[in-house]
Amino acid sequence: MSSNDFAIRVQGLSKGYQIYDTPKDRLKQMFAPRLQRIIGKQPKQYFREFKALNDVSFEIKKGETVGIIGRNGSGKSTLLQIICGTLFPTSGSVQTNGQIAALLELGSGFNPEFTGRENVYMNAAVLGLSKEEVDTRFDDIVTFADIGDFIEQPVKTYSSGMMVRLAFSVIAHVDAGILVIDEALAVGDVFFQQKCMRYLRKFKKKGGTTLFVSHDTSAVINLCETAILLSQNRNSRPTIGNPEEISSIYTEQLYSERTSSEKIKQHDANLMQVEKSSMQKNKHIKGNKQPENIINISSFFPTAESFGNNGAEIIDAWFENMEGSKASIVNGGDEVHFCIKVQALSYIQWPAFGFMIKDRLGQYVFAEGTDLAFREHEITMDSKEICIIKFSFLMPILIQGEYSLNVAVAEGIGDEHIQHHWINDAMTLHSIKSRLIHGICGLQNMNIEIISENKAL
Repeated sequence: MSSNDFAIRVQGLSKGYQIYDTPKDRLKQMFAPRLQRIIGKQPKQYFREFKALNDVSFEIKKGETVGIIGRNGSGKSTLLQIICGTLFPTSGSVQTNGQIAALLELGSGFNPEFTGRENVYMNAAVLGLSKEEVDTRFDDIVTFADIGDFIEQPVKTYSSGMMVRLAFSVIAHVDAGILVIDEALAVGDVFFQQKCMRYLRKFKKKGGTTLFVSHDTSAVINLCETAILLSQNRNSRPTIGNPEEISSIYTEQLYSERTSSEKIKQHDANLMQVEKSSMQKNKHIKGNKQPENIINISSFFPTAESFGNNGAEIIDAWFENMEGSKASIVNGGDEVHFCIKVQALSYIQWPAFGFMIKDRLGQYVFAEGTDLAFREHEITMDSKEICIIKFSFLMPILIQGEYSLNVAVAEGIGDEHIQHHWINDAMTLHSIKSRLIHGICGLQNMNIEIISENKAL
């Protein structure tokens, strides 16, 4: 790799800390070894050495998005701080090729006594912007952060989500070539997370380099070309490779520490014996009814971020139950209607309507449209005409968490269409109760049975 091709180069990086059992030992270390040398004794060490990083080396190309994963205590945050220059390594070197904008610990770089406005100017100055440059970008920073009048309040009054909004907004407007992010995107509501994901994808298209720490392997797989796994074993070098492969190794390591024998010890031996005898007697066991997947649905947000040629406008969108009433709560697996109300602002030939349900990373979980269903009908809409498009389906079983929903109206057939009105995050779905832990969605109308061919399973 030539000298101009890399964004970050880490060579033989190590970082050690001195761990003291008591404050008294720290005081002893300051004076006792010196006195021991004076009287001719071998100096005693009153601390234990802890290596947060040991001989870490890797290179990141310009334009790459790289995720760093690993268990707590594996040195992820320490590595990012050294790359950003807020910590110094014990040995080794770090080279960076481009301006870095970092979002590390929550609230780092902010003075809690200063207002949001004052912190924007201070933080942007640290990142290399002049006052005049901040003046021209300030309104955009505030709009992106979307914290309203709190911009004039002291940061100490902010929630964690508001603090991340403002901090991310600043680093998104300094024109840095390298973004370094430490778990910050796990904080904040689904709207802001979607906004950040859209920004990161645009930043990547422009050739920007992103390095971020996450415990979320889905985020790493979705966003990154490369992943780096740091181990708690300080004698092991980082594992670097394809995000899917690295995430698999990480998951395997995570679960290898949880042995089944440890779980069994937590159960009463008599209860286990009862369960075992029951299994032997019942050769065909039907599982209990699966718990309901309760999903809260927000109202439609007509002022959400949107784009298009303005040939039509989406006026409203909502979910209905089978009785035709608007629903704010539905269950996964239930039959529902999703309705989009659209007004044409000009004559439209071949109108097409659609919606997309996204997870918090901006991945499309489901995307449906009317194009193929009505292509042979040669539908048109006259100017000022209003129509309601109704999709009927079984509500998917969603894992617990927040989702957002895009709605769109276009004109044309297939990929050759004009987008008239596309609204990002027009609604939110909050799956507050689910049987699912992993994946994106679950199977509907599922029953579970165990059929034993032997007396003992």
